Amino acid sequence: MKWQAALKDYKTYLKIERGLSENSIESYALDILKLIQYLKANNIEISPVNINTETVQRCVYETAKQLNARSQSRFISGLRSFFSYLVFEDYRETNPVDLIESPKIGRKLPDTLSEEEIDNLIKAIDLSKPEGERNRAMLETLYGCGLRVSELINLKLSDLFFEEGFIKVTGKGDKQRFVPIVNATQKYINIYIKHIRNHQKIQSGFEDTLFLNRRGRQLTRAMVFTIIKNLAKAIDLKKNVSPHTFRHSFATHLLENDADLRSIQLMLGHESITTTEIYVHLDKSHLTKVIEEFHPRNH
Repeated sequence: MKWQAALKDYKTYLKIERGLSENSIESYALDILKLIQYLKANNIEISPVNINTETVQRCVYETAKQLNARSQSRFISGLRSFFSYLVFEDYRETNPVDLIESPKIGRKLPDTLSEEEIDNLIKAIDLSKPEGERNRAMLETLYGCGLRVSELINLKLSDLFFEEGFIKVTGKGDKQRFVPIVNATQKYINIYIKHIRNHQKIQSGFEDTLFLNRRGRQLTRAMVFTIIKNLAKAIDLKKNVSPHTFRHSFATHLLENDADLRSIQLMLGHESITTTEIYVHLDKSHLTKVIEEFHPRNH
């Protein structure tokens, strides 16, 4: 993966998934461009996938000389966000910025929805419209199976193994995994297929695609994002919600209910458990509860 390609993908993510303004996106991009310029100036040829903490730290040290504390913090935060994106997308296993100290205290963690908030979002779907049943089935699948949005829109009818209780998911690098699917999620998918999808005119090449738009073609990532944003607006939800929020919530709720990290890793399709551990940081109170309940020194 080359730097410019990674930066382009990252900017698309900031626009579509995070819903940031053009000014904010360019501000984030500027931080990455500073790192790229540093590498060029020092004749360092290394990809965003392989760059290590030491190299990033040298860049931060050299660049920080020209910045005040607030700007230093902003620069480090921008780099951390970029590499966090690469980790979440499974291009990297670790974030090289995590061990770099910043003047800023703490960092913004991704928003997670409560079970009640997820219920309210789904209840806000207008089921009187044909796309209502599709949208309900999609959100139930996003949350119930912890899918990436790209995995959701690429689901096929031939990927559904309801009798066995699984769906086949094609993730990053075309790697496939089987994810358990509960009866409630199966029910909503079946309702959508029987009452909506079976009556659609389906375009050539999309006969096996599960979730279709009104033109009988595959949905786009942007469309799923827009659907969720509109539902959040309808219930006046003040959190920054995207398709990935459902994936975060899936992992966090499993963790809160004492699922082990290795099982969550397998369901999310993470190459490394290091990636899955990012989700642990979302709920420190759960870790405290585990120590209090299970550590022998606490009894």
